[in-house]
Amino acid sequence: VRDVATDRSRGSRGDGEAHRRWKEKILKILAEIQAPLSLLMLRLCNWALLKLLNRLFLSVQLHRGQLEMVLRAAGTPGVPLVFLSTHKSQLDGLLLSFLLFSQGLGVPRVTVGEQVCSPLLRALLGRLGGIFLPSRMEQTLSDRDEGLPGAVLATYVEEVLRSRQPLLIFLEEPPVALCLSTPAREWLALVYRAVRDGAVPDVLLVPVGIAYDVVP
Repeated sequence: VRDVATDRSRGSRGDGEAHRRWKEKILKILAEIQAPLSLLMLRLCNWALLKLLNRLFLSVQLHRGQLEMVLRAAGTPGVPLVFLSTHKSQLDGLLLSFLLFSQGLGVPRVTVGEQVCSPLLRALLGRLGGIFLPSRMEQTLSDRDEGLPGAVLATYVEEVLRSRQPLLIFLEEPPVALCLSTPAREWLALVYRAVRDGAVPDVLLVPVGIAYDVVP
């Protein structure tokens, strides 16, 4: 009886250790995808962005018809919004996020594509709502759990949609035009999967965009 109890105790400790390692891996992957939003950073960025816009552009014009369409879509009860946009400059994410936030639509989660980001810039964008595709982490994942990053990412997107946080997906990467980028395909596939699997009953796809007289 003592030997059986000892084996059970060792098994329990082993299960607990495995559970702890899985939890650490999941949290590490989640930290790669997103960071907690910082209201202070959002306010500072909004102030700095207004200063920057005054220096870069003669004027910024808001299309009233498109704004009315976006606000009407936001009023649809129980349906998460997925904004789709082309990507013409590196300012697009900040500009669209600022405009949507200023219209009372909340802080959208903005997909960041394949552009190279320094760790500092990545941390800043994450605090402002940027989300990233996780690396595959071949060095730390075994063959048995190599699909873990994709599973965590799929669950994350489902939770974003379920909680009705606006999601902004860029369909291409500058300077390539009229070509759906690989990251965009992955993000769109995750949205489709969430609807297909019943995580959310439906999503509302809303096209938004920015036009420049001269691309900065």
